[in-house]
Amino acid sequence: MFSRYSKSPKSSSPDKAKKPEQAAVKAAPAVASTSLRKVSKTTATVQPADKEKKRKERLQDVKVELHKRLLDNLNLSALDAATDKELRAEIIDIASESLEELGIVLNREERTALNQELFDEVTGLGPLEPLLKDDTVNDILVNGPQQIFVERDGKLELSNITFKDERHLLRIIDKIVSAVGRRVDESNPYVDARLADGSRFNAMIPPIAVDGSLVSIRKFKKDKLGIDDLVAFGAFSEEMAAYLQAAVATRLNVIVSGGTGSGKTTTLNALSSFIDDSERILTIEDTAELQLQQTHVGRMESRPPNVEGKGAVTPRDCLKNALRMRPDRIIVGETRGEEVIDMLQAMNTGHDGSMTTIHANSARDGVSRLENMIAMAGMEMPIKAVRSQISSAVNLIVQASRLQDGSRRMTSITEITGMEGDVISMQEVFRYQRVGLTPENKILGHFTATGVRSHFSERFRMWGYDLPPSLFEPYASE
Repeated sequence: MFSRYSKSPKSSSPDKAKKPEQAAVKAAPAVASTSLRKVSKTTATVQPADKEKKRKERLQDVKVELHKRLLDNLNLSALDAATDKELRAEIIDIASESLEELGIVLNREERTALNQELFDEVTGLGPLEPLLKDDTVNDILVNGPQQIFVERDGKLELSNITFKDERHLLRIIDKIVSAVGRRVDESNPYVDARLADGSRFNAMIPPIAVDGSLVSIRKFKKDKLGIDDLVAFGAFSEEMAAYLQAAVATRLNVIVSGGTGSGKTTTLNALSSFIDDSERILTIEDTAELQLQQTHVGRMESRPPNVEGKGAVTPRDCLKNALRMRPDRIIVGETRGEEVIDMLQAMNTGHDGSMTTIHANSARDGVSRLENMIAMAGMEMPIKAVRSQISSAVNLIVQASRLQDGSRRMTSITEITGMEGDVISMQEVFRYQRVGLTPENKILGHFTATGVRSHFSERFRMWGYDLPPSLFEPYASE
């Protein structure tokens, strides 16, 4: 029986008289089913891994056939009005009828898994859907249709989930990018997009991707991690949190530096919690990930060019407009190009308390990267003038790192204090001190102050954050 979510019941009644060719078609699957049973008898000595592989391949073939039938029978235009419960019931009905027609018998576990996968194919992202729902997974990395890695607790592991083939993977990629008005094809073989839940998505397809399409998904955290959570996880110490609160509240310009997956955006989110709720904040990102809790937040997202190569809106365009919108603070999700010039000018022209992230391995490397980005933007300035601009704009560099055991730590907090000749003067206030490894290859270490009193202590005191001198004395905090 087909409901309002189905098309005309062209194959709904098994009792209808069938034409001879239809009867022949129906008989074929039964033969195939018999041959499957014969194969299972002759392969009784096959290794369990091989049997599991053949079973997965058989279920994959069945799923592809049933998915085709679902597309033929479901009224896709009515899906938006259907609840998940109604749609799931309809899919189960159509799948049961199709399995009966094909003469395929599945056990209860296989049938339940198959119904869930069909539901995911119709409403979600197919094989990726269980991984997106798994809260323990942080990243999903697809290397072609047969190899999907996931990251859990900072470690990569191969999952047992696969796509049917490259066409199946490309169909899911197209489903994702078309939903946000973007495209990916041979003329434009790579794309950045955002999933409905906010997760960051990047894909590159053949011929650029040699062994099959490459997909990476950085999952969006529904529960924003606050400062207390990060301290509890050991990302940094309470003393460092007290210092950072004073730094953000007194409107120091902060850069969060680190490598890919080191927790830069998470750190930026946490630091933003120290901003007063009365301030107007404007955020600029390539992919909207920041989760600010303040009342007055204006969010902007850059846009790539269209098919004709027009209509692009760069982060620099957003930043230029943001300066005309009376911001108290500007937060740029990531500075990676010519927008660095406008970002530094904003920090230098009254927009104190602005924040951004950059890719760098240390605070000193972060300053060098800022210099390189200014040079690549085509600004012909003497190196001393460039460094003077950076030293007067940036007050604090927070270094985030992902260590080899997968843990994420704030490994350094460094202040920029000015210029000494042609060199930018910097002092490290806090650091993560490594002391060894456990037998399980877990890194042992502690956070400590370096003994250097903050260059901004007087500023903190004038704003009402009189940090005790003991905060800057070397200590160990496990």
